Order: sequence, then C-alpha cells, then structure tokens
Amino acid sequence: MIKFFLTFIGLISLYFIFKNKIFANKKIDNIKNFKNKFTNTEAKIEKIFLRNNERLIKDPDIDLIIGLYEKESDLKLKTNIHRARLAKFKKSKLNGEFIYQDLKGKIYKIINKKKEYI
Repeated sequence: MIKFFLTFIGLISLYFIFKNKIFANKKIDNIKNFKNKFTNTEAKIEKIFLRNNERLIKDPDIDLIIGLYEKESDLKLKTNIHRARLAKFKKSKLNGEFIYQDLKGKIYKIINKKKEYI
C-alpha cells in the first residue's frame, strides 16, 4: 500500500513538473513573438502602408492610378479602396476622373455636364 501511495505521489509530482515546463515555454514563445513583432522591419513597413491606405480611404479627392502592369494584389487593394470611397463619400477619383454613385447605387461619370452611367 505504501509503494502504491509513493508511486502515485511521484506520478503527480512529475505531472506538475512537466506541466509547468510546458506553460513556461509557451509564455517565453509569446514574449519572443511580441518582441519580434515590434523589432521586425517588415512589420514597420506594413504599418507605413496601412497608414497610407487609411489616408487614401479618408480622402476621395486623391487620385488612384491603376496601371496595366500592376500586381494582382495591388489591383485588389486599389479597387477595394475605390469601392470604399464610393460607398462612404459617393465619389472617388480614379485614373484622373471622378466617378460618382447615386442614391440607387448606380455608378456614373460627369462628361460635358451630363451624367453618363457606366
């Protein structure tokens, strides 16, 4: 009976020792990830791009230029910014032209003081 009790206590103590080591390693990993996030140059560059995108979304008068040879990710980003500006301000400047959205959600341009729906 004493051998069973001692083995049981030994197993419980081993369980708590390994459990503490595993949680300590996770905490250290979380701290390392947090530190790397702030010291990583890619994260700093991402923050700059996010600020620029926020600036573009807030002002519909800034011209968004979409070229022929842009990457697909850049095209998606610019079209999403354009759509967000149309939804919020009902106008957006794209490739040097203002594009407007009416109350029904239709999109148009003003050419020679006339609405031309796209």
